[in-house]
Amino acid sequence: MSIKLRLIIMSFLQFFIWGSWLITIGAYWFQTKHWSGAQFGAIFSTMGIAAIFMPSLMGIVADKYVRAERLYGVLHLLGGVVLCTVPFVDSPTTMFWVMLVNMCCYMPTLALTIAVAYAALKRQGLDVQQAYPPVRVWGTVGFVVALWTVSLLHFETSARQFYVAAGAAFVLSFYAFTLPACPPQNTRRTGGSLTEVLGLQSFALLRNPRMAVFFLFALLLGGAQQLTNAYGDTFLHDFAGQSAFKDTVAVRYPAIIMSISQISETLFILVIPFFLSRFGIKRVMLFSSLAWVARFGLFAFGDPGAGLWMIVLSCIVYGMAFDFFNISGSLYVETQADPTTRASAQGLFMMMTNGFGAVLGSSVSGVVIERFFTQPGGAKDWPGIWLSFASYALLIAVLFVVLFKHEQPAPGPPAEARLEPVLSKSV
Repeated sequence: MSIKLRLIIMSFLQFFIWGSWLITIGAYWFQTKHWSGAQFGAIFSTMGIAAIFMPSLMGIVADKYVRAERLYGVLHLLGGVVLCTVPFVDSPTTMFWVMLVNMCCYMPTLALTIAVAYAALKRQGLDVQQAYPPVRVWGTVGFVVALWTVSLLHFETSARQFYVAAGAAFVLSFYAFTLPACPPQNTRRTGGSLTEVLGLQSFALLRNPRMAVFFLFALLLGGAQQLTNAYGDTFLHDFAGQSAFKDTVAVRYPAIIMSISQISETLFILVIPFFLSRFGIKRVMLFSSLAWVARFGLFAFGDPGAGLWMIVLSCIVYGMAFDFFNISGSLYVETQADPTTRASAQGLFMMMTNGFGAVLGSSVSGVVIERFFTQPGGAKDWPGIWLSFASYALLIAVLFVVLFKHEQPAPGPPAEARLEPVLSKSV
């Protein structure tokens, strides 16, 4: 079996796990459990809390002590066990702690899967900027397949969605131990500074003003991407209360409609190498910010009837918004980190996006929605919610243009050779 095929299977299962519940947990929370919006914001913040410290911590472990693919397998095994307990949870408080433990297992695997894939591809002499996107696209396929599976089995409002996720986690856990070895690259455990001993060299990236600004906007855009994950599915479910929309396809199978977003991802992932080489990281990240504005704005004016085209177009735009931020960002970080700290550098990127960013997006949005956009009877002002999110994304885009100083390299050598390795100068 070729290395690319082996990595494709890993990527497919990695995101199948997440896709089994990430978009539909809102429907389970609001439609089945009938718990509050503010409490739901806290639940979605668990992935952010976990991502603040777990990816960097596990990245350090992988860089210094344990083979990355083995650590990856153990984390998925533990995560699968925790997911099996979710259906037995009967209170929002308990749900918070259970999901927090689950996220502590899952969030570091997002960075570890990148580290494992990059190491395997480089060992084969391949350029990761060209070879990784076609591998990563199968992760998006896995996410879509999971969404369709849960939707067609009518598990969107059922606790059974968590069993589907757990099953995939167990399969990936055992498969991980068959992946190519990814041994620690920074094995020196004595001598050097405290930063070196603890494996915290990747944080030296923040000493460079350009990279500090990059990570700041990674945090802010990370907040934006959590908003549709948290509220998109339940937004469509809420139309079931209106007789004009209750029998529409979008209301009967909202997860399938939302999966258009992930289908769009598969297309935009494949054009990332072209956009990066043609426009550079600054413009690509700006395109992502503007795409988030369109994503939220189209949701504000769309509906499952005559306005369905706007919801569908919003889902298509999501592919650019998500990929041009997440995939391009990880490739950019890869070019800036020293080889001995790449796993922890990817962990730092995850910390900013899915850590601080997720906490910002989920916790603040939950309170804002509950206070300003929820009527006494519990009904939500969805156009107002989406327009406020669009305004937030537009502000980010404007600030990014002004503050992020990075010039597009001239055509010539591969991007990895062109971009200055910050750590080699700052550590």
